[in-house]
Amino acid sequence: MEAVLVFISLFVVVFGIFYLHFSTRNKERLALIEKGADASIFFSAKAQKKPSVPIWKVLILNLAVLLMGIGSGIFIGSILEAYTLINDGVAYTGSIFLMAGIGLFVGFTLSKKLIEKES
Repeated sequence: MEAVLVFISLFVVVFGIFYLHFSTRNKERLALIEKGADASIFFSAKAQKKPSVPIWKVLILNLAVLLMGIGSGIFIGSILEAYTLINDGVAYTGSIFLMAGIGLFVGFTLSKKLIEKES
């Protein structure tokens, strides 16, 4: 019963956030239109500019580096378990999270360089 209440409350919270966001945005836009503002103010300069790098390239690059980080974390965890007195749960968990974080950082840096190179 508690699990059902958790999912219902989560759905209500997410729905409420989206409803408030879109209704407030709609009211702001209607108020600006009533005052005679131009519709081009609703779109930023970045939104009108076409992105130079396809989003799938950035996603695949980040996913590949993340998975390599997780794989190397498992490998380092097994080495730590075999050759040290560290508990196996701590060795695997710590090394996986550490290497996944390093992988995400490297993926972010590579994506940033890719976007700068393509621009």
